[in-house]
Amino acid sequence: METRNTPTITVQSLINAPTKKVWEFWTEPQHITQWTFASDDWHAPYAENDLRIDGKFKTTMAARDGSVSFDFEGIYTDVQTYKLIEYVLGDGRKVSISFESEDNVTKVTETFDPEMENSIELQQSGWQAILDNFKKYTEAAV
Repeated sequence: METRNTPTITVQSLINAPTKKVWEFWTEPQHITQWTFASDDWHAPYAENDLRIDGKFKTTMAARDGSVSFDFEGIYTDVQTYKLIEYVLGDGRKVSISFESEDNVTKVTETFDPEMENSIELQQSGWQAILDNFKKYTEAAV
């Protein structure tokens, strides 16, 4: 799939948790399945993650009513523990996630290449909704 000739899209959130916890919840499959969906009528029934350069990840996102599902997957190109994750999706789009910490608050910033099927606004709102779900899940967990 070709990408648009447009700038990247960025979403971000301040998570009220130390970076070690944020990193763990972002990267471990048992946590990934708890937050990787944009709305309550979706869920993530499966996740696998080989967090290393050239490692692969896959998360299945599915409608709770069983009507549709898809795999979100890619290959890591850079992993700097507690700081940065970069990967390439199956369609060639690049994604970068940075983690910045100050006083037990971690800023997570995701920057990604847009795809051509959906509007920039829809993509940004969808990825932001997933990031907001991550924030809610991470902050609620003890």
